[in-house]
Amino acid sequence: DIVKDPKFILGGATRTDICQGDLGDCWLLAAIASLTLNEKTLARVVPLDQNFGPDYAGIFHFQFWQHNEWLDVVIDDRLPTFKGRLVFLHSAELNEFWSALLEKAYAKLNGSYESLKGGSTIEAMEDFTGGIGEMYDVKAAPDNFYEILEKALKRCSMVGCSIDTSSAAESEARTPSGLVKGHAYSVTGIEEVSYRGRQVKLIRIRNPWGQVEWNGPWSDNSAEWRSVSPSEQRRLSQAAQEDGEFWMKFEDFKVHFDKVEICNLTPDALEDSTAHKWEVTIHQGSWVRGATAGGCRNFLETFWTNPQIKLHLTEQDDGQDDCTFIAALMQKGRRKLKKLGAEMLTIGYSIYESPGRDGHLGKDFFRYHPSKARSKTYINLREVSHRFKLPPGDYILIPTTFEPHQEADFCLRIFSEKKAITEDLDENVAIDLPEPLHPTPDPQETEEEKQFRALFEQISGKDMEISAEELEYVLNAVLKKTKNIKFKNLSLISCRNIISLMDTSGNGKLEFSEFKIFWEKMKKWISIFLQFDFDKSGSMSSYELRGALKAAGYQLNNYLLQLIVLRYSDEQFQIDFDDFLNCLIRLENASRVFQALSVKNKEFINLNIGE
Repeated sequence: DIVKDPKFILGGATRTDICQGDLGDCWLLAAIASLTLNEKTLARVVPLDQNFGPDYAGIFHFQFWQHNEWLDVVIDDRLPTFKGRLVFLHSAELNEFWSALLEKAYAKLNGSYESLKGGSTIEAMEDFTGGIGEMYDVKAAPDNFYEILEKALKRCSMVGCSIDTSSAAESEARTPSGLVKGHAYSVTGIEEVSYRGRQVKLIRIRNPWGQVEWNGPWSDNSAEWRSVSPSEQRRLSQAAQEDGEFWMKFEDFKVHFDKVEICNLTPDALEDSTAHKWEVTIHQGSWVRGATAGGCRNFLETFWTNPQIKLHLTEQDDGQDDCTFIAALMQKGRRKLKKLGAEMLTIGYSIYESPGRDGHLGKDFFRYHPSKARSKTYINLREVSHRFKLPPGDYILIPTTFEPHQEADFCLRIFSEKKAITEDLDENVAIDLPEPLHPTPDPQETEEEKQFRALFEQISGKDMEISAEELEYVLNAVLKKTKNIKFKNLSLISCRNIISLMDTSGNGKLEFSEFKIFWEKMKKWISIFLQFDFDKSGSMSSYELRGALKAAGYQLNNYLLQLIVLRYSDEQFQIDFDDFLNCLIRLENASRVFQALSVKNKEFINLNIGE
């Protein structure tokens, strides 16, 4: 409908096929331009065995890397247009459509075209390659930065660059030299050229707009090219045309640009001259509000509740005393949630030397032990990565958001030169309850039990059995007289749950002998609750639930803990005693079933606890 003779790819997929439209996704287009420099990588993302030929059915597919797997995204060929022209990404050739269709597939992957507005080039580069990203501050780059970029392009790494802005008003503002601030460019080449008897280092940059170029030295029509031989110009593919691509002197590049993003297809250091075989391990996890979203070390009271990953570094690098590894923490699916108002969270991680014991580390460990290493900064990018060298040993890596209570799924990738063993420092599900209590014989009843007996007789009559409504009255009457407790009333539902736990006769009522056993449990549970109600407010933080349940005899993993927090905590991540009581009753009921079932039926327990 747009043109009579459409082509998927015309004369090869090249960087000149990428011209930005009305969508603010220059970060994506810069990555696509870099993608065209590597035919093998391009063919993975853009399968070449599709076209508008005789068997055409209006369907195309593309492949993207997402959190350690390659996804095939299928789209139709309907593209946004205005007056017969493509509105968004398009090729310089009006009848070539691979780039526009690729943009649509990436928009589908992320939920919409709108979700592609604004981003980091390295994000798309990783989705095209599954590679590992590194960022450089140009003004603080190492002395051999030219060699680093040269090696990156030779290794088919994808390279982008940008100029910082000091305010939102400067976004995409043009400078007198023809460069654009807050705009994503691709680095497409780096060469030395013979100029008036000396070698000059040049770098080639591309603006995804397909126009607006650098107008300083070594730009398309600058005087410097007149002193370069035609053969040298052909070698550099130098052409004076308004296509968005231009050369500039490397020293000028360092003056005008601020950030360089490099996505390496392997984690080999660009400073290193030898290639290595890298081992990679992947961990998928979640930060759940009230349970495992503890925030950074600034928030000590909740920091320890974050997921904890144990890292065993056993083999030193060849000829070295230390072990090299890269830790890359990626938050998942945030761009897709953009239409709901979600933004990228500020994320990072800390690494601690392991104390040599198993199990989730508690608050006191982090109170008295400093970190051994950490991510360079907490930043609101999709992925934070850094290269480390540490002595062999065991370490604990804590991935976190900067602020507590922020929810997201994450993917942690550990790249190591030698095999590194990693494991989630999550607790195994275990139950350690005391032996069942037996009621005290009547002659040996304590003064407290005698008072309960009198109250029971008053309410129940001679059968000494009470209903849930009567139990509610008894417990609340007793708890109100207890001075150190600031509980709200126990609910009728709690009392029904108590009867379901303790009723051995099955008549739906509680006998006095059953009540005496329950009261001993109740006193222990009250004591535990008060121990973890640090501010004596009558409720405890849901982040303390792991410790409170452990004191009651229940060791839970992160998954079960998250389910329980979602079920029993309020919007302020607080759990009152009534909910704590219900939780313990459900757990004790589940533990009885657990002991009665065979191991292969344990999945039923997970469902029962999480209901």
